[in-house]
Amino acid sequence: MKQWRVLITRPTADSAALAALLAEHHIYSSSLPLLEIQALPETPAQRSLILNLDQYCAVIVVSKPAALLGIERVDQYWPQPLLEQQWFSVGAGTGRILADYGFSTSWPAQGDDSEALLAHPQFLQAIQQDDARVLIMRADVGRDFLSEQLQQRGIKVDFLPLYCRRLPVYPSGILTQQIQQEHLNGLVVSSEQGLRHLIELAGEAWPQLASLALFVPSPRVAQIARELGAQHVIDCKGASNQAVLDALSTHAAPPA
Repeated sequence: MKQWRVLITRPTADSAALAALLAEHHIYSSSLPLLEIQALPETPAQRSLILNLDQYCAVIVVSKPAALLGIERVDQYWPQPLLEQQWFSVGAGTGRILADYGFSTSWPAQGDDSEALLAHPQFLQAIQQDDARVLIMRADVGRDFLSEQLQQRGIKVDFLPLYCRRLPVYPSGILTQQIQQEHLNGLVVSSEQGLRHLIELAGEAWPQLASLALFVPSPRVAQIARELGAQHVIDCKGASNQAVLDALSTHAAPPA
């Protein structure tokens, strides 16, 4: 039976972790990181958000980089732990970083996307108060769906952008060259931005690559991928390493 041979496009450290897990299950992978994390300088407005952190009924942290950088910011201005502050993460990996630091953190038991968080009982309880305010720690863009849904419920949402995700500089044609040389038959992206970076790097070759199996983290990203021309989209139902492994294990690789 044909085996999966996939390209992982996550940031370098995350790509290595996923590659190690796949190797344990005898799944071949190759890495080409398409998201480069760059911390953003602190602005007076951002400092004000941190200083007023205790005024939010919930703080949402959407990624591991946001968790690590957010902890650094909190350390600067809150020497004592915010024991009453309720923290929430979109995924378990991010949540464990916050919990290990000492924050009271919760995340959905099933699913690691905005939809799962919006249905999470503890989160729903946290925002059930008058004049509810939520802070979202994130990159310079992203999680617009989450903020829109909260605002529709009358909740004030503030953003604390902590980093940006750039497309690393690569030689022309490296994407198609790597896919062809290593006989890859699947592509793994972890976010909408990762998907758009993939298409940007592919350039004129995207119509050709669009026929490869594309593993995405959520129905929303799956829909965007199809709209952008991807022909074989597989929703991993989460962005965790285990979710990717489960998707690869339950979907047959295409014939040669």
